[in-house]
Amino acid sequence: MLSLEQRLKMLSSPAGTVDMALDTDAYNEIDDQFAVSYALKSDRLNLRALYAAPFHNARSSGPKDGMEKSYTEITKLLALAGGDTPVFKGSERYLPGEDTPVESAAASDLARRAMDYTPDNPLYVVAIGAITNVASALLTSPGIADRVVVVWLGGHAVDWHDTKEFNMMQDVAAARVVFGSGAPVVMLPCMGVVSAFTTTGPELTHWLKGRGPLADYLAQQTIDEANTYASGRVWSRVVWDATAVGWLLNDGGRLMLDRLIPTPIPEYDHHYAFDPRRPPCRYVYHINRDALLADLFEKVTL
Repeated sequence: MLSLEQRLKMLSSPAGTVDMALDTDAYNEIDDQFAVSYALKSDRLNLRALYAAPFHNARSSGPKDGMEKSYTEITKLLALAGGDTPVFKGSERYLPGEDTPVESAAASDLARRAMDYTPDNPLYVVAIGAITNVASALLTSPGIADRVVVVWLGGHAVDWHDTKEFNMMQDVAAARVVFGSGAPVVMLPCMGVVSAFTTTGPELTHWLKGRGPLADYLAQQTIDEANTYASGRVWSRVVWDATAVGWLLNDGGRLMLDRLIPTPIPEYDHHYAFDPRRPPCRYVYHINRDALLADLFEKVTL
C-alpha cells in the first residue's frame, strides 16, 4: 500500500518525460482523435501502448462493435501521424460485476506492462472512454495499483447534479473498481470543468488546415461533425479528451488547475458518495482554455 507521501508525489503533474498508455474509444466522436494525436506528438510523452475501449452509441451497434471501430480508428491515426505504437483490442463488453474482469488483449497487456514500473517511476494510464479495460487489469493484477497513475476523463464535476456522463454511465462498476483499487487517480470531470475546453470552425481552419495530413484530418473531422447538427449556425465543439493528455504536461499549472480531494465513490444511482477517510485523488477544477488549445494545436502540427 502506498504511503501518503508517495501517493501525493505520484499525483503531481510530472515535470519530465514519462511513459504512458492511452485507453480510448477513438471512434466514439472527434475528440479522442485529438487526444491520441496530442500524445503521439508530445516529445515529453513516451506512448508505449494504445488500447481500444468499448462504447455504444449511434456510431456503434454495441460495445464490441464500438471497440472494433475504435481499434480501426486508432490504426488510421497512427498511419497519419507516422507512429508505430502497439495497439491492443480491448473488452467486447462492460464489467458484469465489480469482482469479474473481462479478458482482452488490452487488459492483459496493461496488467503485464505495468509490472515493469515502480511508485517512483509509474506508468501513466490515460483513460478517455469507459474504463473497463483498466478495471479489468486491476482486478486481474491488483499489484499494479502501486505502479500506475490513472488519469481519467469521466463523470461530471463533484457539485454537478449527477454523474450521467457517457464514459461513467457505460460502466459504473468499472469506475467503482478503479476508484476503490488504491491506485492514484486523477479526475477530469466533464460538465462543469472540461466542458469549457471548446474550439470553433474558424480556429480549426486558421491553425490546422494546410499543416499536414494529421492536422487536416483533425480539423475536417470536427468541422464535418459540427455541420451534421449546426450547419449554417454559430457553433463550438468541446474537445474533451485532449485535456487528459494535457494533464501530463501541466507542470507548474500552466494548462489547468487542480486540487486534492478524497477519492469519491461512484454510485449506481449516478451520484457520488464521499468518505473523508478515502485516499486523496487529484481533481481538476479549471481548464486554461487558450493555453491548452495553443499547446495542442502546436503539437499536432509538428
